[in-house]
Amino acid sequence: MLTERMKELAGHPYSAPEPVHGFLADLDYDAYQRIRFRPEQARWQEKGVAFRLHAFHPGWLFKEPVKINEVVGTSVHPMTFTTADFEYDDAELAQSIPPDAEMPGVAGFRLHAPLNRADIFDELIVFQGASYFRALGKGNSYGLSARGLAVNTGLPEGEEFPRFSEVWLKRPQPGEETVTVFAALDSPSVTGAYQFDITPGATTTVDVTARLFLRKDIKQLGIAPLTSMFLFNGADAGPFDDYRPAVHDSEALVLNTQAGETYFRHLNNPPRLASSYFGALSPRSFGLVQRNRDFEHYLDAQAHYERRPSLMIEPLGDWGKGTVRLVEIPSDLEVNDNIVAFWIPDQDTNAGDALEYAYRMHWGMSPQGAASERLAKVTRMRTGEGGVAGVQTDTGTRKFVIDFAGGLLDHLPENAQLEAVTSASNGEIVEAVLSPVNGRNEWRLVLEVRAEPDAVVELKAGISGYERTLSETWMYQWINA
Repeated sequence: MLTERMKELAGHPYSAPEPVHGFLADLDYDAYQRIRFRPEQARWQEKGVAFRLHAFHPGWLFKEPVKINEVVGTSVHPMTFTTADFEYDDAELAQSIPPDAEMPGVAGFRLHAPLNRADIFDELIVFQGASYFRALGKGNSYGLSARGLAVNTGLPEGEEFPRFSEVWLKRPQPGEETVTVFAALDSPSVTGAYQFDITPGATTTVDVTARLFLRKDIKQLGIAPLTSMFLFNGADAGPFDDYRPAVHDSEALVLNTQAGETYFRHLNNPPRLASSYFGALSPRSFGLVQRNRDFEHYLDAQAHYERRPSLMIEPLGDWGKGTVRLVEIPSDLEVNDNIVAFWIPDQDTNAGDALEYAYRMHWGMSPQGAASERLAKVTRMRTGEGGVAGVQTDTGTRKFVIDFAGGLLDHLPENAQLEAVTSASNGEIVEAVLSPVNGRNEWRLVLEVRAEPDAVVELKAGISGYERTLSETWMYQWINA
């Protein structure tokens, strides 16, 4: 039903949503921050139901209301929210709000579930703003976000932001562990019918089916887009004079191929807009990960970056030929998202096209997606001046130190016959030394790299031995600025 509706809508010109008006339009940042949904007003509080529904107040940045509907069996009913559902923490603000006034829609919604304890309904997933949403696994706090679709991201013609204009929530029954959300996506260039099947857990999964109908030709269609933040880490603090050794929601892009290869691309905060492209024939999985879970790595007692979720996208079915694109945007503030990753189909995407993609999202501390457990993983990376550290530096080269552990590397003798497999595009690897780290069950690869000034160098490195690949492939884009 929704699919047919969005297909039909794509044949008509786009109609922009009517923004809120009156007191809702007047809410500024300070006022909006003092508005909270009343927990006692949560929907679905019946005994045995494993989910609770909260709504977000319209206003401030969220001036385009979203319609919410509830599906019960074969019946569909609009869900209404009023000012009585919200707490206005400022007395002057509360007096200016009409009592029990019905909202024209909401800014978004949030689902709660017993994620960490059986007796507490924790936040599970949030849908708010354009087509943005974000979820949590057990022990996580909010970090990176996902979107329904990315249109012309990072292109000169400018990005378009489709929005979820209306949603339908299937009312969960007692004992059900999965909740289903349907959403209508709309924008000047595309419409879409989405289904989200959300299952909380140590790793929360969200099964997504996206049916897209193009109104216009789209130069770049981004499927399963992810948005995150990377300011700096111990590898390269750049200009940041900060007591914290690392500040990021995600530290790397991970890509698992159908051939069983895993690529681990450390993220950058580049001096200028940067893009990297990774060809993949229907990837087994890709995503943005926060691998280091040690508080000492971040030392942030408020943000707790060690709790930020990783997110892996696992295609369901054959996506065909395409490319994973990573966009890295210069940033000097951690409140700014500056990392975007998504999959681009090789085929042209033209007006009148109907496309369908299905994928499973894995949100959690260490979602594996389709990664091989036999491959050693990158545990850390450091970089500095070339030469002999503390003895004789070489400003003409850059040193990269990559540590690997786990997989089939575990418990190998120090005289194991291993080989470093390295490459540098637009640069030269002067030296590559692979050796065990005494007492740590790790192997360290040290690269000395030379490049022309301002060169953009794509580095790759991994470990092989005994006629097989033994590690994931570390990747990094070094700008010799």
